[in-house]
Amino acid sequence: MATALGFKNIPIFLKEVKTELGKVTWLSRKQTFRLTLIVIAASVVVAIFISSLDYLFTNLMRFFL
Repeated sequence: MATALGFKNIPIFLKEVKTELGKVTWLSRKQTFRLTLIVIAASVVVAIFISSLDYLFTNLMRFFL
């Protein structure tokens, strides 16, 4: 199957990838750091929420069983 697609196209593909990556608007280091902190904080909040629900349901099951 790989021969049907042709290995001759790989250099063309890589050249097009390089061209497209040049068009990308990259975030600054400050923006990347800030957004990473937001993702980490949101993950911690969700983890605390899920852990709280797990604790609640575990204790409810122990109470009823």
